Amino acid sequence: MTLSATSEEIKPAQRPARSESAARPADGGPARGAGVRRLTDVDVRILEGVAVGISTARLAASLYLSPQGIEYRIGLMMRHFQAANRPALVSRAHSLGVLSVGTWPPRVLPEFLES
Repeated sequence: MTLSATSEEIKPAQRPARSESAARPADGGPARGAGVRRLTDVDVRILEGVAVGISTARLAASLYLSPQGIEYRIGLMMRHFQAANRPALVSRAHSLGVLSVGTWPPRVLPEFLES
């Protein structure tokens, strides 16, 4: 038995269609991402890298930062999103609507980018 899977074996789960009333709260306010602070360009790149699974060393090299600087910023985001670890950080960002849905690699939506 091999551990590799073909594209036929791996298919995304079908989700039920969401109605517009389920996407927005009754008061008409924003449905997702309420209370999420805007992310700096560096934080966006780090969050997207973590979501894809890029290592700290690779993120540090590509962003011209130290590995400690990357870990510090990830720690700040984990505290802000109230996440215990990296997978929880990505999960929280996705569930709050910060990360795009249905695209790979995941991207932070423009409305969460600090100007």
